[in-house]
Amino acid sequence: MLSADDGARAVRLARAALVAALGGPGAPEGTALPGLPAVFAEPRGAFVTLRRYPDGGLRGCIGFPLPVLPLGRAVREAAVAAATEDPRFPRVAASELRTLTIEVSALTVPVPIAATRPEEIVREVRVGRDGLIVDGYGRSGLLLPQVAPEQGWSAEELLDGTCEKAGLPPRAWRDPRVQVRRFEAEVFSEQRPGGEVGRTTG
Repeated sequence: MLSADDGARAVRLARAALVAALGGPGAPEGTALPGLPAVFAEPRGAFVTLRRYPDGGLRGCIGFPLPVLPLGRAVREAAVAAATEDPRFPRVAASELRTLTIEVSALTVPVPIAATRPEEIVREVRVGRDGLIVDGYGRSGLLLPQVAPEQGWSAEELLDGTCEKAGLPPRAWRDPRVQVRRFEAEVFSEQRPGGEVGRTTG
């Protein structure tokens, strides 16, 4: 589990990576922060979400669902990818950074939902705690735990939404050939661009 200080470091690391990648005043020569705790060397899944301030509109979100990289590297690479590779948005300009807040989600390892009956699958999903990954028919989609509360969704709506994110029909999670996995996340976000960082969930 990440401490509040660790979460703040993760967000600052993401912002440093963005400034270094996009350029602009104050761009550092590197993206490493001195004295990072050992937890940043541990493999963790991680996502970085960029939001417009103050309306909170999404500006980019990309990450690594599985623990394939050390947390520090995953945060840096996800931050840059969220700003430059999210196909839903144009590339973030350096001048935009002062108008964006950064959110870092450190993920647990996804686990399959073993239930097979639709009503049992719904009972296994807890809104606000679980993010979901849906895999089926050569497609995959992921929604972070914070999405359902933000949208006011039920567990069933979260399942439908994750299927749609994968490019599948909303009710595809009922198909036994479609796998549903759930995970949790520790989420830390800036209260304002470059400002104080708080724990959102986890």
